[in-house]
Amino acid sequence: MHMQPRQNPLSRSDFFADQRSARTPVDGTVARGQLHEDAYFYTGKIGNNPGDVMPFPVTKEVLERGRERYNIFCAPCHSRLGDGNGFVPSRGFARKPPSYHIARLQKAPLGYFFDVISNGFGIMPDYASQIPPRDRWDIVAYVRALQLSQDATIADVPAGQKIPSEPPSFGQPGSGATLPALAPETKSDVTKEDQK
Repeated sequence: MHMQPRQNPLSRSDFFADQRSARTPVDGTVARGQLHEDAYFYTGKIGNNPGDVMPFPVTKEVLERGRERYNIFCAPCHSRLGDGNGFVPSRGFARKPPSYHIARLQKAPLGYFFDVISNGFGIMPDYASQIPPRDRWDIVAYVRALQLSQDATIADVPAGQKIPSEPPSFGQPGSGATLPALAPETKSDVTKEDQK
């Protein structure tokens, strides 16, 4: 057991007729964890064209996970609003990323965003090794939600669905070193809430 027979990588072997110790894998061999049967899930493409459907249903959990991953990997350059005014470009990075809210990217299919995250684009590096495919799709869903949120109108809200409350009113604006103080609620505000 102390001295077992072995071959160094790519060394000569008299056992095989071609005298190579390294053997090619059997046809159809797939490494563990590399069986990508659903090509669309792993590429975002149908044939050579980007697809425009999510490979799974979009739920609140998907959007929350997408927001979390987006804020970690994407927001430093693209900003939390997706307008391209992130921290990195504001510090003198050579090229500012495009806003997700321009017409070209609003019309782009979902598979396009998945492909850009996976393979990079221009000076943006690829994130395939850092973000698993499921999280990349979660980010894509969140980017689409960001796009919809910036141009949404009251007409886009389904009938019967509550619209978020009015933004808070402030009594005193903050100074930059202090937070703004909320204005006290008036009785008319409370009655409006009760009437709803």
